Amino acid sequence: MQMSFYFSDTAVLLFDFWSVHTPAGMVLSVLVILLLSMLYEAIKMGKAVLLRRALRALPPSLSQDPLLEPEEGAPSPTQGRWFQYHVGQTLFHVVQVVLGYMVMLAVMSYNAWIFLGAITGSTLGYFVVYPLLGRG
Repeated sequence: MQMSFYFSDTAVLLFDFWSVHTPAGMVLSVLVILLLSMLYEAIKMGKAVLLRRALRALPPSLSQDPLLEPEEGAPSPTQGRWFQYHVGQTLFHVVQVVLGYMVMLAVMSYNAWIFLGAITGSTLGYFVVYPLLGRG
């Protein structure tokens, strides 16, 4: 196995069936990794938007003083909404971790084209998705 970056049109990425042997296959693989990197950045920003919404859903007493214990009794509607946001963030986090590890393992093929695809996808993803953060 190659242990330094190299430029080649052959690689095995993530699974045995993802074996690249042609320039066209490498271009397609780089595009897939690029899109996975962009999706990773979009998920990361989605988590930030959900966090902002979850903080807005907290009752005023909790959002102002995090050490204040909530009163006993039935949960308020805002606490239920906060929990839904928390579940959403958890699911986004799982998808983000899976995508991150997939991109990392693809880069660990040490194919420089794949590495450049991952970096380009991350850059484009951040550039495209970051302006949407202010709208959440």
